[in-house]
Amino acid sequence: MRYDGLKAFLRQDAGLLGRGPVAVIIAEDGTELDSTIRHHLGCGFSRLLVFAAPRQSIDPALEEAVVRIDFETLAPKATETIVNGLIPAAAGQWLYYCYNAEYLFYPFCENRTVGEMTTFSFEERRDSILAYVIDLYAGDLAAHPDAVSIEDAHLDRSGYYALSRKDAWNNDLDRQHDFFGGLRWRFEEHIPKARRKIDRIALFRARPGLVLRGDHTFNDPEYNTYSCPWHHNVTAAICSFRTAKALKRNPGSTYDIETFRWHNSVPFEWHSRQLLDFGLMEPGQWF
Repeated sequence: MRYDGLKAFLRQDAGLLGRGPVAVIIAEDGTELDSTIRHHLGCGFSRLLVFAAPRQSIDPALEEAVVRIDFETLAPKATETIVNGLIPAAAGQWLYYCYNAEYLFYPFCENRTVGEMTTFSFEERRDSILAYVIDLYAGDLAAHPDAVSIEDAHLDRSGYYALSRKDAWNNDLDRQHDFFGGLRWRFEEHIPKARRKIDRIALFRARPGLVLRGDHTFNDPEYNTYSCPWHHNVTAAICSFRTAKALKRNPGSTYDIETFRWHNSVPFEWHSRQLLDFGLMEPGQWF
């Protein structure tokens, strides 16, 4: 199914959002778009919505399995426009959003569906799941100058940290932290300060009045917490080539970076166990 814009989709078939969880893939370009779609089809989402520019091509076999919505995804505030446009129509359902060349991993994702995870979280009275965006990058930039390679993907095994998030009066916000690490930390001189965080509330239960903000947080403070007050909750990871790709495409940074590898680089195994072992996500009470 293909629609000429978000408004056309909401006008004609908003009922497709009536059964979740629903994945939203925002295609900023064509890099690994097909592999992103394939990966998330395997997660068990009830519906995949792909927002892409009309000129963007998708494997015809995959296009039959998704809802294609034409959208200029590089327009200012495109992410907020898309997600906030979907929230009212998807009230009561879980939504997930990511970009092309990003891949969702969660505890036990090899044999459990994302629907099982969101059901468990809802039973714990949680309406959101915190995800950490873990940077992936090609180990050999000479062979992969755009820094993207599924077969040669690497990640940082350490170097991640958190700072208490502050309110307007410099007080600590309850159960909210800003998380940092990966390429945005190691090459922070090339990253605007507002974009250095790696935390994203990527899975959430839509409800009327909920608004996604430009820093990947919501207008409801509880949605932005990493856990409930009484114990730790399940968290996820979004393994992403997005930052590496941007750093190598940006003329202001590409010539300063000969390699992304350092002493804490390891090959990515494309398995949740590696991310759990590195402490990059946790199962909470979900066993």
